[in-house]
Amino acid sequence: MTDQPIRHILSLSGGKDSTALAILMRDRIPEMEYIFCDTEQELPETYEYLDRLEVYLGKKIEKLTYEGGGFEELLQARRGFLPSAQARWCTELLKIKPFEKYVGDDICYSYIGIRADEQHRKGYISTKPNIIAQYPFIEAEINKPDVFRMLEESGLGIPKYYEWRSRSGCYFCFFQQRVEWVGLLENHPDLYEKAKKFEKENSETGERYTWAARESLNELQVPSRVATIKEEHLHRQEMLNARFKGNQTLNQVFNDDDSADEGCLICHL
Repeated sequence: MTDQPIRHILSLSGGKDSTALAILMRDRIPEMEYIFCDTEQELPETYEYLDRLEVYLGKKIEKLTYEGGGFEELLQARRGFLPSAQARWCTELLKIKPFEKYVGDDICYSYIGIRADEQHRKGYISTKPNIIAQYPFIEAEINKPDVFRMLEESGLGIPKYYEWRSRSGCYFCFFQQRVEWVGLLENHPDLYEKAKKFEKENSETGERYTWAARESLNELQVPSRVATIKEEHLHRQEMLNARFKGNQTLNQVFNDDDSADEGCLICHL
């Protein structure tokens, strides 16, 4: 096994951290393989951003899909039981399985964009022994402001979805904040309607399968509820602004939700 060549693979999510990592590693490891595990349920802005990154890297980003069916087929096989933080079958089947199949039994260094200011983060990644995690940001003590600087200096900037969303991932990701569901409603009403159709209610037992806890997307989109969600979000932002007294660096570090431990790393970095 030690005589095998070592592959270098960077799995992109379409988010700021994995993109900045690709920028960092482009010239360091010319033989790097760049992949994107495509659930086929991503935002249009994600695909557009990956296309731009592909031009910057000067190398094709391999798009991998799960051969056992798409999200809707998998959901039907699970009788409408939606994925959740407790049952992350979407990440396991649509992200990790295609990645592991692509690697096969080769020895692989997998480059992960966990930053130096979030070393506590844990998440859903492959545990196969031939896939060896590498953390260049931690080694180089790169933190969130550094990531934004790298993206700006490269000319790529950040994905357009960051105007209303704090992380990459499927348009119906269950880790979204309610204000992000509102953002989906306002920016992609067609995708919001599609996400609504995946929710189910058992009329006999009263059990509901909804993306957001204790609230269906139909209930969330009521204008009065939307207004409340926006007001609460604005209040939290004002509290952060007051807390850091205009220090934009600290606001940038703390004024989003990507520090949450529970996020799936292969989806959200």
